[in-house]
Amino acid sequence: MVERADSGAVAAETPVVPGVGKRRRGWVLAGVAVVLGGVLGFHRLVPNWPGRMGSLMESFLPWGGALVVVLLVVALVRRSAVALVALLLPVGVWVDTFGGLLLPGEEGGGRELVVVQHNVSDENRDPAGTARALADSGADLVALEELVDPQLAVYEKALAADHPHHVVRGTVGLWSKHPLSGEQVVDIKPRSIEVGWSRGLRAVVRSPYGDVAAYVAHLPSVRVGVGGLASQRRDESAALLGRAIAGESVEPVILLGDLNGVVEDRGLRPLTSQLALAESGFAFSFPAAFPMARIDQVMARSATVGHIRTLPATGSDHLPVVARVTLE
Repeated sequence: MVERADSGAVAAETPVVPGVGKRRRGWVLAGVAVVLGGVLGFHRLVPNWPGRMGSLMESFLPWGGALVVVLLVVALVRRSAVALVALLLPVGVWVDTFGGLLLPGEEGGGRELVVVQHNVSDENRDPAGTARALADSGADLVALEELVDPQLAVYEKALAADHPHHVVRGTVGLWSKHPLSGEQVVDIKPRSIEVGWSRGLRAVVRSPYGDVAAYVAHLPSVRVGVGGLASQRRDESAALLGRAIAGESVEPVILLGDLNGVVEDRGLRPLTSQLALAESGFAFSFPAAFPMARIDQVMARSATVGHIRTLPATGSDHLPVVARVTLE
C-alpha cells in the first residue's frame, strides 16, 4: 500500500542564515551612530523651523553623550564590530565639543574676581537661608534675579556686611565688595511685553584691578509645547542685550544672568558671539531638583571665565553658579 502525502501539507522552508539578523541590527546601530555624530557636529545646520526645533535640540546637546553611552552598551551586547567602529564618530565629536568642560580648569592669576549668579525665585520660601548661603560664598560680585518685595529687604540686610555696595533695577540686582558707579537700567524688554517690565542693569565695578563693566540680566522664559520651543521673546531680548554690550566702552565686561538658554542655543548668539564662555565645568543649574541644563550664565569680554560650578541648593528652583573671572 502506497501512502500519499497530504497535498496541503507540503511547503518549502526558508533557509536560516546564521548571523544575518545580528548584522542587520549592527548596521542599524551604525546608522544611528552616524546620524548622532552629524547632529552633534553640525547642529547649526538643523533648521530652526518649525517651532524653533534647532534651538530645542541645542538646549540638550550635551546629553548626546548619554545617547552615545547607550549605543555603546547595545553595540557591545550585540557584539557588532561595525556599530563600534561607527560610534567613534559621535564619541570624537562629543569629546571635541564638550570634553574640555570635564577638565578641572587652570588656576587663576592675581587679577581675579569671584562671581556668583543666582535666580533666587520670586516664590522662594526661605530667602533668609538663601541670602546666608550667598553671603558665605566669598564672592566679589553677586548677581540676583527675581527680586521682589518683601524678599528684597532680606537680601539687602544679609549681604550688606560683606557686600556693602549694591544696585537694584526692577527685579535684578548686583551686590559688590567694591564700589559701584554708573548704575543704569539696560532696556531688554521685548516689544510684546507690557511697560514696567525691567530685567536688565549695568554698573561699573571699581575693582582693585581697574574698572569692570558688569551686566546683570534675566531674559524672558521659554516654553516647550506641541508647537515646539516658544523662545521668540527670549531671542529678541538677547539681541537687545547683545547690542548694549557691543556698545560698551568700559573693558573688561562681565555678564551675569539667568539667560533662559544654554550657551549652545543659537538664540543666544548675540551674546556668545562676542563674549568668552566658561572654559570648564557643566554646572547644570535648572531645575534644582534634577538639573538638566545650565541656563544661569557667566560670560566675559577682555577676561577669562575659568571653571564654573554650582553651589548647594537654596530655596530657589535654580542652583547658584560660581566662577572665577581672570581680567586681562
